[in-house]
Amino acid sequence: MYVLELGGEDDAFAAAEARAAAADVDVVAPGLATASGVDRERFRRLAYAHRASGLVADAEPTVEAAVDALGAAALDRSGTVAVRARDVRNAAGVDTQAAERALGRVLVDAGFAVDLEAPDHELRALFSRDRAFLGWLAAASVRDYGDRKPTDRPFFQPGSMDPLLARAVCNLARVEPGDVVLDPMCGTGGVLVEAGLLGARAVGTDAQAKMVAGARENLAAYVDDFAVARADATRLPVRDDAATAVVFDAPYGRQSKIETHDLADLVGGALAEARRVADRCVLVADRDWRAEARAAGWTVTDRFERRVHRSLTRYVLVLA
Repeated sequence: MYVLELGGEDDAFAAAEARAAAADVDVVAPGLATASGVDRERFRRLAYAHRASGLVADAEPTVEAAVDALGAAALDRSGTVAVRARDVRNAAGVDTQAAERALGRVLVDAGFAVDLEAPDHELRALFSRDRAFLGWLAAASVRDYGDRKPTDRPFFQPGSMDPLLARAVCNLARVEPGDVVLDPMCGTGGVLVEAGLLGARAVGTDAQAKMVAGARENLAAYVDDFAVARADATRLPVRDDAATAVVFDAPYGRQSKIETHDLADLVGGALAEARRVADRCVLVADRDWRAEARAAGWTVTDRFERRVHRSLTRYVLVLA
């Protein structure tokens, strides 16, 4: 059994993304989930799950109970250790430094040496409102998204999707190395950058020549295998079943210039084309397009609402 440390404010969304790398994910406390298994390499690619630890013990959320639970646990390893304690979402009111010292003493008594700089093993002590979880760190996601902020890319336009969300929706689409990922409204290419970094071939189209040129510039800065062309998302110039997955951020009605289509016709037509070329899709939008997705032949397997600010909520639909 593993305990997962989730990021962001939406645990259901983070858990859904984590299922791309872990089995039987179940949210057990704010910011925490359990899983029956973890693919360590896939876990490195997650956006909203930060760490996975092999569960050693769980206890009431106090330092004393955690110390007792660790003392009674089977510690089937040796070498140097460090203890890292967290009061997850500030829910337990625990002194984490005191917890680290007390749990460290248990490990020293068990024969471990402490090395805070480069330990052989790291014990994670995670305190939630109702439970504490102790586990050996097994996997951590790579937190390099700040290197790809939209404003730092060669080509930028306001409204570009941030890399954390772009990576997460690619994971929701179960993107794997060697897949072909199509974004029919690719804009500045943020989704395709993350798909490419996951090892997929990134294929994009956009109705605006400026966006096509900008997306090419951005993709060239991060990935090697990509193709971007100008096209209408409702009439894609690709054959049936050409893509493994379609992932796209639909135009936001009040913010986007749409020259040739009513917005509902555009999104509905794009969803129909996505159904023609792939058997899974993730759609991000400023409204709920479930009816249009079903009309295009999709089944909605997951739906999330992510509040950005008072006037914008993003809807994420996972389709199969």
